[in-house]
Amino acid sequence: MKRPVLLACLAVAAGLGSALPGAAQTTLKMAHTLPASDTHHLAAQRFAEAVKQRTNGQIQIEVHAGGALGNDPSILQNLRLGALDMGFTGNPFFSSFVPKLNVLDLPYLFTSFEHVYRVVDGPVGNQLLAELEQHQLKGLAFWEIGFRNITNSKRPILRPDDLKGIKIRTTPNPGHVAAFQALGASPAPLAFPEVYLALQNGTVDAQENPINLIYASKFFEVQKHLSLTQHAYTVSVVAMNLAKFSSLAPDQQRAILEAAREAAVQQRKMNRDIEGENLAKMKQAGLAVVEKVDPKPFQDALGDKIKKTYVDRFGSDLVDAIDKAKP
Repeated sequence: MKRPVLLACLAVAAGLGSALPGAAQTTLKMAHTLPASDTHHLAAQRFAEAVKQRTNGQIQIEVHAGGALGNDPSILQNLRLGALDMGFTGNPFFSSFVPKLNVLDLPYLFTSFEHVYRVVDGPVGNQLLAELEQHQLKGLAFWEIGFRNITNSKRPILRPDDLKGIKIRTTPNPGHVAAFQALGASPAPLAFPEVYLALQNGTVDAQENPINLIYASKFFEVQKHLSLTQHAYTVSVVAMNLAKFSSLAPDQQRAILEAAREAAVQQRKMNRDIEGENLAKMKQAGLAVVEKVDPKPFQDALGDKIKKTYVDRFGSDLVDAIDKAKP
């Protein structure tokens, strides 16, 4: 081939970039229920772009936000059935069929963000993600929902007694439900996309989520008080249908796993960068915020009851490993 023709061919190939002739393209659908303004959706878009680049355009990911493809339980059901390729939601929804994952939701288990990341990015996290394979899922990474705080329409929450008589939306996680029952509240598990309206019309008085999600979901518009109780930490699990993952070439599988874990680091950094700003905006909007909440009365009220229930069922290995990972 003459040099000018060769250069022209190379130029065409470069211009095509990711869309190389003959390269099979696969489009994957990824779903979640969080707002498009949340860091999860921003991270999902970055994840999709990274996968596209790493696979030279062979893998394209469409991200559907805000429950467009169903609520959290239906997303997980469709993932397991193969009707959906990828998705993520809070760990409590996964623990409905992999109850061992409940360990990550035990109240006051984690002492800091560093403690969390040591656990979920290490052997404990890998072991828990592997549990999903028995349920037709490939665990890709742990992203972050964060440390949970209580908003409500009644009064500031400073001690457990302040929760008495308050109907609070919780996740369906049995540990969360039991914890709020022990604290004197009336827990009401409810699908996330339904929470705003339930708060607005008074079906529930309260909810508990991290600062950034409270802001992104605009719960501060229909609540009067926020107490930074940081009573539990919640991960979101990013997962893929196992059969679909297994059908991909090894280099494509590697690209997806690496991109998902890099997106986890990016998403956590986004959370740290905007948390203070979001809290200030909610205060400015009129939300009354109690920033200093003594955790000891809450810990005393719970005792070891929730942890003991878990250990009695699954043993103490995971709880001990998490405790040893403290910075």
